[in-house]
Amino acid sequence: MKILKLAAWASVLALTACAEQPLRPGDAPSEQPAAKAPAPKPRVVVRSSAKPSVLPQQELSQAVLFKLLLAEIALQRGQNNVAVQSYLELTRETQDPRIAQRATEVAWNSRFLGVALETAGIWLAVDPESLQARQVVASLLVNQARLADAQPHLEKSLAADKENVGQNFLQLNTLLARHPDKAAVLKLTQNLAQPYATLPEAHFSIAQAALGAGQGQLALTEIRTALTLRPEWEQAVLFQGQLLQRTSNADALAYYQGYLRNYPRAMDVRLNYARLLVTAKKYSEARGEFQALMNEFPNNPDVAMAVGLLSLQLNDYDAAETQLLHALENNYKDPDAIRYYLGQTNEERKRPDEALRWFGSVNGGEQYVPARSRYAGILAKQDKLAEARKYLQDAARDAQQRVQFTQAEAQLLRDANEYRAAYDVLGRALDKNPSSPELLYDHAMAAEKIDRIDILESNLRKVIQIKPDHAHAYNALGYTLADRSTRLQEAYTLIEQALKLAPEDPFIMDSMGWVLYRMNQNDAALTFLKHAFELRPDAEIAAHLGEVLWAAGQHDAAREIWASALKDHPANEVLLATVKKFSP
Repeated sequence: MKILKLAAWASVLALTACAEQPLRPGDAPSEQPAAKAPAPKPRVVVRSSAKPSVLPQQELSQAVLFKLLLAEIALQRGQNNVAVQSYLELTRETQDPRIAQRATEVAWNSRFLGVALETAGIWLAVDPESLQARQVVASLLVNQARLADAQPHLEKSLAADKENVGQNFLQLNTLLARHPDKAAVLKLTQNLAQPYATLPEAHFSIAQAALGAGQGQLALTEIRTALTLRPEWEQAVLFQGQLLQRTSNADALAYYQGYLRNYPRAMDVRLNYARLLVTAKKYSEARGEFQALMNEFPNNPDVAMAVGLLSLQLNDYDAAETQLLHALENNYKDPDAIRYYLGQTNEERKRPDEALRWFGSVNGGEQYVPARSRYAGILAKQDKLAEARKYLQDAARDAQQRVQFTQAEAQLLRDANEYRAAYDVLGRALDKNPSSPELLYDHAMAAEKIDRIDILESNLRKVIQIKPDHAHAYNALGYTLADRSTRLQEAYTLIEQALKLAPEDPFIMDSMGWVLYRMNQNDAALTFLKHAFELRPDAEIAAHLGEVLWAAGQHDAAREIWASALKDHPANEVLLATVKKFSP
């Protein structure tokens, strides 16, 4: 949750400019006193988006003014710890809700969350009618995993904002998404929704929490209740379709078909229906839906973009290019995204010069990093690895992008089988950013390639310490221990935790199947591996599934899995090694 930024610095400057002029409660800093009126001592005025119901008669003493100036100048100079401490002292001394609000903002943005909670608590205590203060306190409590303490604040926030209660329920899942105890999140959501039995958004919120907690049937029951209350609600329809798709594409397709008969102009549902037809390899029906969408919404850039991407997925590059250009001509909201996909389309068509032109024209947005990375990838395929690396090294515009481009550079080196160089590139970046989970994880994967399992384990344990909800760190460490050591029970525990965090991830299911196989539990292993392969027919999952089938005496089934996977992944090292291992 973001806190609205206050113009506190401007307020401080105004106060210093008017220090010799009296300010009455509620006056703007620029107002002049009435002629010959007695001049009271100046008072603090810090502007906020909502006027507190009760304002203290706070004098602008030299000590208060000094700390205000100190805090804001410290912020300007990047000395956030000084600013946070000054504002904390001011909040404690003045008990002024306006200063408390600014203090909370400064502490939150500086990641001093304990201080932010204290100042937000003071803000709420002195202005208990402030909905914003209560929401901030609730968010901070959730951030610190104190759900029970957050519940009464969330209850009061929902009750106090009746006009937006539906939208607030929809935002609950975002607020609670990072909390690792998904069962506790579900319980809290159910408690909050209890007084709102006729509100469809409340049931939607429970459905989302239930899905996160691995209770798919409860999620389905709740979303159906939401749709009983609001049958036309597209967002809920899409959610129910996704739930059905988890177990049966056919059930999801049938559900979308029934809805579209009643609501034929539901564009988002029809788009999702078309996507699912592509997933189910019903290509002629999918193209029919594309045509229906284009007929119904001929100049809608969102439709043109979606049809372009689906055509790209179908390898229909002519149609993809036509629709993407149509979206660009009709002022699609994110032109850089279109340029990126036009680059991808031309790359797939083996037109490297055109692909480079489109990728190079992406100037910003979410596609900037992937566009530059793919540009470098094309250079590397043209045996210009040094030029590609230099291109990535010069592309970063900020620290976050520098990390991402370092990851991309390391990937180019891995693709060129230069594993030691990739390890070294990531290691140098890690020296400058020792707490970056992304670099720690990638460095761990690079370490595995050069048999530095000690570095892999050390890095991944640090990732888990920094980000306890990083499912793939648990998974990577657990899989490596299962595959390359005898610490099988420890591996199982790590993968089990990964599965709790991401219960539908096929790669984590694959790891669970593999560790069970190593523990001689072949039947249980096959259950996980078959489900993983259904969700994602990946080469390495195919290799593992085939090996366990072979061990179970199902040699023909194993050969069939391997042969099918080799058609799509003829160069995969793990798959080739597995097939060779069991070849006569």
